[in-house]
Amino acid sequence: MALRDRFRRLVQKPGTVDLAPYRAVVAEAGTREARLRELTDADLTAAADMLRQSRAASTLRQSRAADTVRQSRAADTDVDLAELCALGREAAHRALGERPFDVQLLGTLGMLSGHIVEMATGEGKTLAGALAAAGHALRGRRVHVLSVNDYLARRDAEWMGPLYELLGVSVGWVGQSSTPEERQKAYAADVTYAPVSEVGFDLLRDRLVTTPDDLVLPEPEVVLIDEADSVLVDEAMVPLVLAGASELDPADPVYADLVRRLRPGQHYATDDEGRNVRLTSSGTRTVERELGGIDLYSPDNTDTLVAVNVALHAQVLLQRDVDYIVRDGAVKLINSSRGRVALLQRWPDGLQAAVEAKEALETSASGEILDSITVQELIGRYPTRCGMTGTALAVAGQLREFYGLEIAVIPPNRPCVRVDEPDRLYATATDKEVAIAEEIAEAHATGRPVLVGTLDVAESERLARRLERAGLSCVVLNAKNDAEEAAIIAEAGAAGAITVSTQMAGRGTDIRLGGTSSTDTARVVELGGLLVIGTGRYHSSRLDDQLRGRAGRQGDPGGSVFFTSLEDDLVAQYAPDAETNATPASDGRLDDRNAHWVVGHAQRVAEGVEVEIHRNTWRYNQLIGLQRREVLAERDQLLRGDHADRLMAERHASHHAELVETAGSEAVAEAARQVALFHLDRCWTEHLAYLADLREGIHLRSLGRGLDPLAEFNREAVPAGKKLLSRAVERAVGTFATLTATPDGIDLTAAGLQRPSATWTYLVHDNPFGSLDERALRGLIAMFRRKPRRP
Repeated sequence: MALRDRFRRLVQKPGTVDLAPYRAVVAEAGTREARLRELTDADLTAAADMLRQSRAASTLRQSRAADTVRQSRAADTDVDLAELCALGREAAHRALGERPFDVQLLGTLGMLSGHIVEMATGEGKTLAGALAAAGHALRGRRVHVLSVNDYLARRDAEWMGPLYELLGVSVGWVGQSSTPEERQKAYAADVTYAPVSEVGFDLLRDRLVTTPDDLVLPEPEVVLIDEADSVLVDEAMVPLVLAGASELDPADPVYADLVRRLRPGQHYATDDEGRNVRLTSSGTRTVERELGGIDLYSPDNTDTLVAVNVALHAQVLLQRDVDYIVRDGAVKLINSSRGRVALLQRWPDGLQAAVEAKEALETSASGEILDSITVQELIGRYPTRCGMTGTALAVAGQLREFYGLEIAVIPPNRPCVRVDEPDRLYATATDKEVAIAEEIAEAHATGRPVLVGTLDVAESERLARRLERAGLSCVVLNAKNDAEEAAIIAEAGAAGAITVSTQMAGRGTDIRLGGTSSTDTARVVELGGLLVIGTGRYHSSRLDDQLRGRAGRQGDPGGSVFFTSLEDDLVAQYAPDAETNATPASDGRLDDRNAHWVVGHAQRVAEGVEVEIHRNTWRYNQLIGLQRREVLAERDQLLRGDHADRLMAERHASHHAELVETAGSEAVAEAARQVALFHLDRCWTEHLAYLADLREGIHLRSLGRGLDPLAEFNREAVPAGKKLLSRAVERAVGTFATLTATPDGIDLTAAGLQRPSATWTYLVHDNPFGSLDERALRGLIAMFRRKPRRP
């Protein structure tokens, strides 16, 4: 095993981290258990504090120039890792009643080394992550443990709290409802649990503060990411946005009503591959007639054309109960990789308003974007990054390319005995659905629990109705009732249970055979454990693996099988021209090897397309990130020092002196800082809007000239960025010249320094159609990969 691991590391294949050194440390930790078991709680805490002190003393001996990630990781080895593991194991046993297995300590060491740890479902990632966070803290490093929602952040912080306390490590948590004071206190702790979105929002708000005392986030040091594959890959390019009140108009319901009456094929045509829709000539004439005989493509009607197109996209391409649901009078987006409501997410304002108009709902607040940051850029701020997940190998290349992270694959404590059956492929979707219902009925007749993973809300409800007609009672878990997720999924292993869910429901919650009461555990085990059924392959094999992983936890028996068809959306979108001459059986089932290959090929194309879009989107955001860093460096100088005051005294010496004489030097310095910060923030907001417009239209111009869209974007964005700081300075100097003073101070309001009356945060859901350049890329990749040679 060790030889194979070394070979993998040598050729840089996924799963390259060699576990042999970690095993040696864990073995050494085991020899120290007896000694630590004799310590009192106070002595145990003191022993952990000695580790912290030894690390601090070691740091003083090191060169202060050691500031790179490589140097910081090398310095971390000064801590006695065996002692750290032994202390953590004893503390967990006393505080939580759980003695970490050796494999959990292997996972802890992997995260302490700055890797992404892959551990199977039910192997205790939460405890391994807490021990790693405590270890980083005892090294003197502040740790942010990022989860995907408020519930998990609070649950894990409170659950692991006694462990941290026994190790002398302070812990806090941040949620959506946390006040600024609560946030500052939580971030001051050694370990802070928080949703990814809240940390990003706090960062964005910090970038608009006008006094240092209002800053909330400390400098980033260590980030430990739960569900790392989801955060670092699926949501990597999701922008977190800080918006401010503006006068933007909501969507006009007239356009929603108009496009609702258009007919497919006659008035508009859709492009399934590019997820695009356009008016036909007949559709254009109809729209122009309905709007009073206008010329839709006249320069004077550009805004109308945009509004019609956005309404058409909302009506045709966004499906209720697939892309979103309507709950409590509002549109709630569905996270495509989890099947849950995407909290705080919305589409870009025009599309969001169009969907709300489509559903005849009140339009939510709009506004201009004051600043934004992608999840990938947020994570990239931390010098040390690590994390844990059940499925990382499938995205090892992306983790290495975008984050410089390697994967440590931790073996299970008990071998997995789950039986994963080959896919069952059918010619039509109807044949597949009939077969799924029959398989569920057959398993249910024996009392075996069944968990069905569907592709979306609509499919989960359609299957539930089919089962009800067959006399089978089931529990449906999807984005409409996700608040009940933990309670529902906890009973999915009970004898006779049928649970129909969207694909990611229950991730982070154990499914115990026999249910929470465990009264029928022996019977369920005898029946083969939980049976997981997938109603189709997802666009990523990683999501398939995550669904399979709901069964067979900690050596439990279990089984899984996926039902697919040649009419599935995956095949229609990514292998539409693939052909097979296979003849289906009487029930529609196909056993032909080439037919099965088509489904696998479609999934591989889908995965390749998503990677290319991620890579392409990151290339655009890299330039924006460089420009943002330059602006933030200037802003920090203005916020913390007298940079603005010296600039104004230099550019307007006489006026500066007059203001000082009247209002005092402190008031003038503060006014100069506020003026400079206002105009810098304003210029950055305008620059972001310019870049958004530039990117959306750049591919059309570059396409006509046969040029690279990214090169064309950079050609215009770089000069614009270089002018930003000088423009902000000139505006600030001009405003400063108009300031008037009284003995009571300087009136900044009269100078027009009016910041937004209200601000709010949200996540921009990845545009389901992509920007124009992304749609072109998606179609191009699909075209080239559509007809490769078959094996």
